[in-house]
Amino acid sequence: MARMAPTLAQLFALLKNDEPSDDSEIGILFGTSPEILQAESPAGANELSVREAEVAEWLLDLQYKDSSVSATENESSSPEKDSDPLNKEGSKAIEKSPDYIEIYPYLVKPSGSSKNASPKSEEKYLISEKGSLESKEKQKESEEQSLISISEGGLESKEEEESLEKAWDSSEKGEAPTPKPKKSVRMKCNENVSVSVSVSVSEIPSMSKLMTLKSCPSVGMSLESFDQIDSSPMFRSNGAGGNGESNAMVEEAWELLKKSYVYYKGKEVGTLAAMDPSAETLNYNQVFVRDFFPSGLACLMKDPPEPEIVKNFLLKTLHLQGWEKRIDNFTLGEGVMPASFKVLLDSHRLKETLIADFGGSAIGRVAPLDSGFWWIILLRSYSKCTRDYALVELPEVQRGMKLILNLCLSDGFDTFPTLLCADGCSMIDRRMGIYGYPIEIQALFYFALRCARQMLKPERGGKELIERIDKRITALSFHIQQYYWLDFTQLNKIYRYKTEEYSHTAVNKFNVIPESIPDWVFDFMPLRGGYLIGNVSPARMDFRWFLLGNCIAILSCLATGAQATAIMDLVEERWEDLVGEMPLKIVYPALEGHDWRTVTGFDPKNTRWSYHNGGSWPVLLWLLTAACIKTGRPQIAKRAIELVEQRLSKDGWPEYYDGKTGRYIGKQARKYQTWSISGYLIAKMMIENPSNLVMISLEEDKRIANPRLTRSASFPP
Repeated sequence: MARMAPTLAQLFALLKNDEPSDDSEIGILFGTSPEILQAESPAGANELSVREAEVAEWLLDLQYKDSSVSATENESSSPEKDSDPLNKEGSKAIEKSPDYIEIYPYLVKPSGSSKNASPKSEEKYLISEKGSLESKEKQKESEEQSLISISEGGLESKEEEESLEKAWDSSEKGEAPTPKPKKSVRMKCNENVSVSVSVSVSEIPSMSKLMTLKSCPSVGMSLESFDQIDSSPMFRSNGAGGNGESNAMVEEAWELLKKSYVYYKGKEVGTLAAMDPSAETLNYNQVFVRDFFPSGLACLMKDPPEPEIVKNFLLKTLHLQGWEKRIDNFTLGEGVMPASFKVLLDSHRLKETLIADFGGSAIGRVAPLDSGFWWIILLRSYSKCTRDYALVELPEVQRGMKLILNLCLSDGFDTFPTLLCADGCSMIDRRMGIYGYPIEIQALFYFALRCARQMLKPERGGKELIERIDKRITALSFHIQQYYWLDFTQLNKIYRYKTEEYSHTAVNKFNVIPESIPDWVFDFMPLRGGYLIGNVSPARMDFRWFLLGNCIAILSCLATGAQATAIMDLVEERWEDLVGEMPLKIVYPALEGHDWRTVTGFDPKNTRWSYHNGGSWPVLLWLLTAACIKTGRPQIAKRAIELVEQRLSKDGWPEYYDGKTGRYIGKQARKYQTWSISGYLIAKMMIENPSNLVMISLEEDKRIANPRLTRSASFPP
């Protein structure tokens, strides 16, 4: 006698029943004798969970086979129909919903089954697998669920332009920008439960959506999916997604970051550089533009975000940009941004005042060339996080960007698209031989140009400036990719260069003398990998590795896809040199002996493998993490984060470490350094939620005519 498949009404009635049914009822329903059930079912097994798994298998099969089931029958037989994601009518309603879709992968049909399989083969599978299904159900209940969400959002309608003072006043009132409601697609899954399934994407309509989700895009992949990630609490963990010790470290970091806040007229406007009570204050009690960048980024990535401090910082530094800037009898350019500022309280007048430093109080009396670039990049990150595009469109904000860019794009005697810089104008703010055209400044310049290109309005001279930006980024990308790139193949070519070449046919365009190549480069350069060297100028190539410049080049797409991959290859190949025991080397290798004396001028703070001269800086961890995620190599970042978690908190969050492998706390390192704290937090939040990458990363601009990489053969196609 042929067995009939149970109806939906029967299946749901079985699930609804709170009391365990006898074996005969189950056998009748699935066409199986009670004797078989009793023989193959373990004693004391939870029959309800077994029936749930069995019914789920039949429900999936009935989605394709039993299309004649009416909605009336489902409604009358199952009050829980709407909550069942695999119910036929409920599944259609959910799939059509613009807001939410749920899929349970552990209920997918088993390997080897198909929608054309007979009920007999199905029942044999269900009975024989009863014990394993029970154990998987128990394991499923005890293990942690993860949530992947994709959200879609568009630009909000632009608000009317308001003045800078009105924006500041609204910030004083605590008016925060309201994020736009987002659409979401969610998949519940259990990463720790391995379920053997074999099902095609075409069989399950919702599965085609899931197959496009990737946690880490490779180089050149679109970041649009990251731009649509929902900010749900289960997805954004503020970095506390590891073990207990790691979570305690994250909580400590957030507390310390909060304590570093600087207030002006009752509002937070930045973070102190360091809070070391055992060391002399010097200028570590100030808010540095470059130091605040990772702090602001951490506040934007936090769940829920805290964008107010970032907005206040952007407006206050913009206000300081308008001050008259004089060093001795010389007036600086109008667009120069301050290196730092601090809040002073007049005890007699009970009034707070701001004091800004534009380089006049710095060690080398050099204006901070990178401050304006960090400010533009942070402005773009803020608008990307909050969708507060009204702030970007303020006339004062537009004018501030134009002043910065006009300083950099002004006509001169330059024959290169790169920016000419003095020593000490960036993070390496002491004499370290980076004068000329350092890769750090060029990468930040390119990044800021592209960010400004997205935010500038064509009105009031903006159109002409945008045209100048387009020309500059095209020329700059070509110059960096062609002349700064070094791998094994290119090193061999430079080694064989001829000198004293003239005309446009010259191969050795900068007349670099091959004998000037330092010996360490030949041992350092692996067969697989490459990097952007530190500096290129007439008759000079600085072959040192600078992490910040290379990571920013990856995030801004200044480096090509092949170059970005080769940079990550180099980090892996030379892990002991570039990472060691404490991430990460700011520059490699260190200057020693005669080179140290002539280049640094006997600088006692920049001795070999210390501070800027080969020291290890934990703050750079967030840059490496972002570059790893963008290139699809998160395992590199996870390995570096594990190293940091072993010591950073126990050592008191120092500014930098000394030694060839970064084993020792820096000789003059301040403890409780704010950007060491925020750099760790960003790395943790990014590795646990890669969607944060969109705040600090750009996609490749197809309008830029990227030259074909013909001189690099280090990375196989």
